[in-house]
Amino acid sequence: MKNLLEKYYTVCLLLLPLLSFSQRIDNTAAFRDLKSNNYFRFHYDNDYFTATDHYYTQDGNFELASPKLIKNPINNLFKKLKNSEQKYGLSIELMGFAPTSLKSDKILYGDRPFSAAIMLKSFLISTDTIHKTKLSSALSIGIIGPGALGKEMQTKFHEWIHDEIPHGWQYQIKNDILLNYEIAHEKQLYKFHNLLALNSNAKLRLGTVNTNISGGLTTTLGKINSPFTSVKNKNDFQIYGYLQGLVSIIGYDTSLQGGLFNRKSPYVIANSDIDRFTFQTNYGIIIQYKALYLEYSRSELSREFKTGDPHKWGGIRIGHKL
Repeated sequence: MKNLLEKYYTVCLLLLPLLSFSQRIDNTAAFRDLKSNNYFRFHYDNDYFTATDHYYTQDGNFELASPKLIKNPINNLFKKLKNSEQKYGLSIELMGFAPTSLKSDKILYGDRPFSAAIMLKSFLISTDTIHKTKLSSALSIGIIGPGALGKEMQTKFHEWIHDEIPHGWQYQIKNDILLNYEIAHEKQLYKFHNLLALNSNAKLRLGTVNTNISGGLTTTLGKINSPFTSVKNKNDFQIYGYLQGLVSIIGYDTSLQGGLFNRKSPYVIANSDIDRFTFQTNYGIIIQYKALYLEYSRSELSREFKTGDPHKWGGIRIGHKL
């Protein structure tokens, strides 16, 4: 009977994230931890991986962590946990969004507007190994609009895969300044050896990119070094899966509603048509071997506006310790 209860408890832990479920994939998540404060990582998202080509259509991100970045003055804006270890980093991200059809040269009212953004992010990851807690802070600055080269990025990708050239980018959201601050908290709730773990997640985002608050749970299963310990190389080889569920309360989303300062975009989603609650599920598999990091991920997101549909996409990550 005791063994049966233990099995039931373990299964419940694995399924908990499905009950909580919005945000795009996060660089600072604990399950993506590299046991080094000096590394680089490249990430590419595309809904091509899920045989779709609309909404959140692609995203490229290059991330660098280095102890030398401790001198970055922006770090003074970030909060650190007491008696914690720190990682300092920078990332640059280019993302694009599109409606459900790329064939029309007219505005598709009731659909998602074309938009693209490029941002430079400065971040700090603070880990308290005693209380198994992680606090991540980030400041992003960039632009949304034609200056982000979203049209050129999607066109080149379509040419590369020999697909039709997208139409309608002339109606994209106009150029505007992006500035966002975010802070995320993670706490280890349960751990069974280095095989199974359950963490809580909470994040607050404020600014002209998006304003929202999200929370949820993450389960990891497999051979994994704990992201909440100082031990660097307990396992040279790691392979594990993760399942994350997040629910978000949405205040503002510039990729749907346009920039806060430039209100001359030809088409945006009205404030009254935004869905204020969204649900996102992320899952994937990660392999780490010595200095190498490899990941394949999938994400599913609920409807973001009243006339929209749920969406899904996939992504790959390649990283290396320096």
